[in-house]
Amino acid sequence: MQRRHLIQSALGSTAGLLAGNAWSQAAYPNKPIKMIIPLAAGSAVDNAARIVSQKMAANLGVGIAIENQTGAAGLIGAERVAKSAPDGYTVGGFNDSIMTMLPSFHSKMPWDILKDFEPVSLVATIEWALVVAADSPIKTAAELIEAARKAPGKINYGSGGNGSPQHIAMALFAMQAGVQMTHVPYKGATQAAVGTAAGEVQTCLQGIATVSSLVKAGKLRILGIPAPKRLAQFADLPTISESGLPGYEMNSWFAIMAPAGTPKAVVDKYQVEVARALADPGVREQFIAQGLTPVGNTPSELAVMLRAQLARYSKVIREAGITAS
Repeated sequence: MQRRHLIQSALGSTAGLLAGNAWSQAAYPNKPIKMIIPLAAGSAVDNAARIVSQKMAANLGVGIAIENQTGAAGLIGAERVAKSAPDGYTVGGFNDSIMTMLPSFHSKMPWDILKDFEPVSLVATIEWALVVAADSPIKTAAELIEAARKAPGKINYGSGGNGSPQHIAMALFAMQAGVQMTHVPYKGATQAAVGTAAGEVQTCLQGIATVSSLVKAGKLRILGIPAPKRLAQFADLPTISESGLPGYEMNSWFAIMAPAGTPKAVVDKYQVEVARALADPGVREQFIAQGLTPVGNTPSELAVMLRAQLARYSKVIREAGITAS
């Protein structure tokens, strides 16, 4: 009789815990959510965040306010997220540069991406393109590599600045190809794209959204897409692997992170709602039109990706001697 009572008590406690967890997850959110983006308004991440958040807000019935907090290459905005209450009502919208490149440039970071944040979801990848001026004699990635091989250091590439994602991407390209190329930093990715179109530098590797208007205007030509396979929306464009550098891949990405200590039920609820919003045809159409590939993976999948990318970029930055100044 006593044993039966203990079993019933245990079952009752378990049921109570499950019900409590279900209630907590169902009750969240019940007030507006703030998403801090440590990047400028109008950036690819900002645009993607606004698209997905608008749909999520409609589905959830609560507002999701986007707040841009620029400064120190993302350090300031990310620190605000890290120090926010871990209740799910403040999250961060970060790009891969903030999460996996920035830590390699600072010996003393105000936060640790692996310890001070809870991964929520990889929202989208931001597809890139290797470009040259429209009148360039170079037609493929193989021809670009050959030109660099014949004249070490004479082929210049532009980027958004020292230590920028574009800088790291082209340094990785040169390392993988086994050639020497010269980096020319600009004061932003858009300026680097314009400089390439004007012939100030021979090439650059940029987000498709950054170069698309210049490509459409006939001022830039795409040599290849650094993706593992051709993109459905750009099926006529070869991958860089096809165009001359097998195995080369590069993109940016936009992920949502929460402060460390945010309850798992809340993190899981937010991730489910991200995936639900990304499944909407209208949202997917808007993403694809901007050169974004919707993802919506799980917190554990994002955590694995973070660790792998941290290791990858730390190696490139160290071996290429890249600095942020």
